[in-house]
Amino acid sequence: MVLLAAQFMANVDTAIVNIAAPSIQSDLGASGGEAGLVISCYVMAYAVLLVTGARLGSLHGHRRVFTIGMTVFTAASLACALAPGSVVLIVARVVQGAGAALMVPQVLSGIQLHFTGQQRIKALGHYAIALSGGAVAGQALGGVLIAADLFGTGWRPIFLINVPVGLLLITAALRVMPRDEEARETQELDLRGMTLLSAAVLLLIVPLLLGTDQGWPAWTWVCLGLSLPVLVGFRLSQRALSARGGRPLIAEEVIRQSAVRWWLCAQAMTTMTYFALLFVLAVYLQDGLGRGPAYAGLAMVSWVAAFGLGGPLLAWTPERSRAVMPALGCLVLAAGYVAIFACLVAGQRSGPVMFGLLGLGGLGLGISSNSLIGAMTFALPERYAADLSGVISTNGQLAAALGVATLGGIYLSLAASGSASLSVHALEVVLGISAVLSLLSAAAAELANRRLAADAAPGAP
Repeated sequence: MVLLAAQFMANVDTAIVNIAAPSIQSDLGASGGEAGLVISCYVMAYAVLLVTGARLGSLHGHRRVFTIGMTVFTAASLACALAPGSVVLIVARVVQGAGAALMVPQVLSGIQLHFTGQQRIKALGHYAIALSGGAVAGQALGGVLIAADLFGTGWRPIFLINVPVGLLLITAALRVMPRDEEARETQELDLRGMTLLSAAVLLLIVPLLLGTDQGWPAWTWVCLGLSLPVLVGFRLSQRALSARGGRPLIAEEVIRQSAVRWWLCAQAMTTMTYFALLFVLAVYLQDGLGRGPAYAGLAMVSWVAAFGLGGPLLAWTPERSRAVMPALGCLVLAAGYVAIFACLVAGQRSGPVMFGLLGLGGLGLGISSNSLIGAMTFALPERYAADLSGVISTNGQLAAALGVATLGGIYLSLAASGSASLSVHALEVVLGISAVLSLLSAAAAELANRRLAADAAPGAP
């Protein structure tokens, strides 16, 4: 529960500032670009350092790296709450994202190392709840805290609340987490690989996070173009290091499995649609329909409540049927998007009916997210736990940024005037694209199953 609480906190802070951004900009006199950096710098540091955080846990002990990460995260949260200006807040958000990148990969690594069989399935169900619940709670909590304006502090409690929770989790981690054994790996961290991968992720995620707000200037396309050769350079350096008998940042066995690659594709597409919906729905309800931040933040409660059913449902599923669950979850997610689309066409622009239908999408995402991550962890031996944890987490963050940049950008361009009718049309388009992506993710999940079966067949290379 300590690990899951940390994952929950990290995801809360990914989402909570989206709601608080207007208040922060007004209070600190920040420009629109500075307010955008308050949101995006956390995600940048978080995404760039996830794989490195996973490897550091494998090298120096998961408990040690987790507590260091939580300490950095908590101290940075206090600095955010006390920030006198936008520059200090931006720097503190970078440090906060780095702390999250140290602690979060230890969550999935810990599940793979300390749980097997049915217990791992249950643990992964709770992990998925922490992922989605943190994002939705961030929006809901952000709206409530800002509206409350506790003691005239405005937006600052959204960061200050992390301090007592962080101190409690640090104390709990030192008491209940297993002590680190002698390092399982004696080889040093691949600094060259870390630098190249961090550069590739940075070149991808910076333009994705900032491009829409800035109108996609030339530098965003240059960065996106440069990310591919840098990523190729990273792969070549990893292969060369492996050929010399060294330990690459990401083990070749993780990337080599075609089934894992297709599962990651399925995870990326569903994650894209989910984070895009979080962003688009908040803008749609506030700017398009004129609702308040608390209303917009609470709109996704049915989604996260249904998402929580995915874990127990998989635990009750017979083992022989689990292989089809990733594709089934993606199909249910697609049905959820189609149902909400139909609700809009029927004239229900918001309200209980529409929010209730969000539960269908949440159930589908819960099933697919749990089963996809479970399938990947069962497909590889536990010695690759840190590698897989970093890859899954980074894949999710990049997909989230891509979803907000593309689907969010489509919505903003179609609803530019802010009128209710155009906002409804823009949301319909986003829902239609999301349904198609969910169907493609179902196809990717099914292809992964076929590749896994082919690799396991007698006589397979």
